[in-house]
Amino acid sequence: MTRKTPEQQQLLAQVKQIADGLAKTFAPFCEVVVHDLLDPSHAVLAIHNNLSGREVGHPATELGLARILDPEFEQVIANYPNKFSDGRQVKSTSIGIKDSEGRYIAALCMNIDLTVFQGFQGMLTQFAAVQLDAPAAETLDPAGAEIIRSRIDQFAARFATTPRSLKAKDRRKLVKELRAAGLLDVRRSMETIAEHLGVSRASVYSYAK
Repeated sequence: MTRKTPEQQQLLAQVKQIADGLAKTFAPFCEVVVHDLLDPSHAVLAIHNNLSGREVGHPATELGLARILDPEFEQVIANYPNKFSDGRQVKSTSIGIKDSEGRYIAALCMNIDLTVFQGFQGMLTQFAAVQLDAPAAETLDPAGAEIIRSRIDQFAARFATTPRSLKAKDRRKLVKELRAAGLLDVRRSMETIAEHLGVSRASVYSYAK
């Protein structure tokens, strides 16, 4: 074990705090591990949301050893495929921590268990599936509502903005254009316009005056 300088001790202490915060944020799906690369035989300094079965004091991984041997080794390796010992698929990110002399002293690693999310993905795919050859077709959208929304989007695009970001004077101009196109006569047109602009129906009525 290499004797640590005060700076290195401070860096390791700060990395441990960051790991604790990340683990609390992404619990329980993300394992967060702090590796002390100055003590590769007992590198695991802290482990949160333990998913891999490792323990504090376990040795450095191949990635940790590579950083120890080569200060020029890539500092951030994000979203690379990995596996736990039981075969579960993992998405991992490893961040090397250097001291002021450019030497790797620690690594902060995050391992996300993908099996849970793959299960969610399968359930969502099944839930969102529709029968394309259904015997009848219908729409729950009021007649013409989609046309109104499309015209509003086109109007906002002319000003390089979004419908909800239009200024009051531009909303008045928009409503006048919709009226000229006969779209204010569409059933529930005022409600559709209000929802798409993010304003009240009373405001839309005032723009139409």
